[in-house]
Amino acid sequence: MNFDPVAVRLEAARSVVRDAAALALSMRPAPGGPTGTLKGRQDYLTEADGAVEALVSKRIQDLFPEDGFQGEEGGVTRQGQFRWVVDPIDGTSNFARGRDRWCVSLGLLKGDEPVAGIIEAPALGEVFTAQKGKGAFLNGKPIKASPISNPQEAMIEMGWSSRVSTELFGEKIGAIMALGAMPRSGGSGALALTDVACGRSDGYLEIVIQLWDVAAALIILEEAGAAVSPFLQAGGLTGGATILAAAPGIAKVLSDAVQVEI
Repeated sequence: MNFDPVAVRLEAARSVVRDAAALALSMRPAPGGPTGTLKGRQDYLTEADGAVEALVSKRIQDLFPEDGFQGEEGGVTRQGQFRWVVDPIDGTSNFARGRDRWCVSLGLLKGDEPVAGIIEAPALGEVFTAQKGKGAFLNGKPIKASPISNPQEAMIEMGWSSRVSTELFGEKIGAIMALGAMPRSGGSGALALTDVACGRSDGYLEIVIQLWDVAAALIILEEAGAAVSPFLQAGGLTGGATILAAAPGIAKVLSDAVQVEI
């Protein structure tokens, strides 16, 4: 039997993310609020962000001390051929108000290539997983991107960020609506991308998003057959970059409309 270092890591990481998600859920504020501090406009930081990242970092270091590690809160803390990238709570603005749409996202890169990912949304009871060449799954069942080919039947989500001007956001969301698509915005980039991967939506655009937001989702999208813009090649490895993910049947028309290569 051949030893598969990625499969071994993915299997071990499942329990790490499960425990991290349980910790986050136990720390979620009651509905209301928001509870937490602001890093920027509508950019919340809660006590749970730091606690969850610390748990994941320590567990991964114990399991795979030779691996690199990068977190949203702590940055790059270790180097290695394999690099784990965690967003301890993606959708913190939802989390801080006691809402359900948030997740723990843990991606694995080999060099600069995404090779595995886990995204767990404990309040929704959902776990997305993928390994390169092995398919993408939701709660253990295979998932595929939507078969939609008519943009007038499509549901497209766009992520909002204070780093993007009102004018540019309006231009892009206007282009989506001009296709006849239904616009959405749910407050979690990672879950928006998994929605594309499993066919719940047909596209997602965010003008400025970070590696920790998408590290796990990139491989899930790839294995689910979605079309994705070259996020890593466009600067996403080292800073904020644009991502566009889409169902294959509307990828070109959506790409042309929002003027993002895919």
